[in-house]
Parts: sequence; C-alpha cells; structure tokens
Amino acid sequence: MPHITAIGAHPDDLEIFMYGMLSVCHARGDTLTLIVATDGAAGGDQPGAELAARRAAEAKSGLVALGTPVMLALPDGQLASHQGAGASIREAVLDHQPDLVITHAPEDYHPDHRALSRFVADAAGFRCPLLFADILMGIGFEPEYYVDITSHMGAKEAAIMAHESQEPQRFVEAMRVHNRFRAAQMNAPDGHYMEAYRHDKRFPFADIRAILPPPPPIRPFYVRGSDALI
Repeated sequence: MPHITAIGAHPDDLEIFMYGMLSVCHARGDTLTLIVATDGAAGGDQPGAELAARRAAEAKSGLVALGTPVMLALPDGQLASHQGAGASIREAVLDHQPDLVITHAPEDYHPDHRALSRFVADAAGFRCPLLFADILMGIGFEPEYYVDITSHMGAKEAAIMAHESQEPQRFVEAMRVHNRFRAAQMNAPDGHYMEAYRHDKRFPFADIRAILPPPPPIRPFYVRGSDALI
C-alpha cells in the first residue's frame, strides 16, 4: 500500500479540504503522514501563543482517527516570507519518502495556501507525484479526480467540529454544500458526497491513477420517457 503525505497550511486545513480522501486511504491500509505547516496563531480575535497551543490541540483531536499530525509551527500568515520555511517544508515532506503528496492548489484563495503549494511542489520535484486539493467552494479549480467520501462524511464533519476556536460550523456547512456539489457533477444521487482533486502532471509522473482510490462508478443520465442516454 502507498505511503501518502498530506500537508495543510493551517491546523484545520487537512480536515476541511482532504479529510474524506485521507479517510478512504486510511481505510484501505495506506500509511499516512499528516503535516500542518503553520501554528495558526493569527486565526482568531486574540492571536498569539495561547491560540497557537489551542489550535495544535484541536488539530491533534480532529485528526486522531487518522494519526498524529506533525506540527511545523511556522508563522501563520507569513509563510511566503518566512526565512527557512521552504527548507522546513521540504524536509518534512520528504522525510518518509512518500509515494504521493497532497496539498493546496497553487491558485488557492489564501496566501499561505499558495505559498505552501509552491514550497511543496519544489520539494516533490521529480521524487514523487503531487495532488492538489479542491479550493473552498471550487472557485477557479478544475477537478480531474473525484473521491466518493459519502461513508466518511460524518467523520469529516466531526473532525472539522474539533476546531472550536474557528467557529467550525461555518466550514461544516460550506463543505457539506461543496462536497454535495462535486457529487452532483458525477450524477450521484442525493445523500452522496465527493472531494475533488487535480494532479500536477510533470516528468516522470504523467499518470497516478494506480495510487489513487478507485473512481466513483459512472451513472448514465437517461431522458425521461426515453431509452436515450445523455
């Protein structure tokens, strides 16, 4: 089974953007390395060391079913400019020689997400393939792979709710809508949820489907009162 490294910029990013797929991979026996890049100290009304400690505890609680996250504790909101951030991320990503790395997309809305995406892409290089996670509400993101997370949606919502310092219900509601939308794109019935991803195609990783969970089954769309397929 593959070794998958997932790295998010903030203490709740793995839960919000990647938890469903990571749960699917964990269930099939994959080895997971979970990394949180920043300390999250800027994500609240009272930023600072106390918030950082609280958010680290929330991350460990939210991810407990999948493993213990590695907390790099880089400065929240300053990832792009922090001296040594690239080297720290490179070391953490390559430490366990992963078969696949998952992180934020380069066109993401958050500057820390974009900076992390660039650092991780540089670290992965031609050593291992890279998969980009969907963006909040999908703005500007073109999916290539869909992962059915229906049976793990409850666990994903519970993991997000572990981040009590972040008003987590708003993210639960946003991802419920968004993951249902991605499922609808695959013609899945009501009550189904999917996460979407895109592969960073580059030498020598032109096709990584053998590493990924199997795709959702194709459900043809029939015209009512007809045998015609659309």
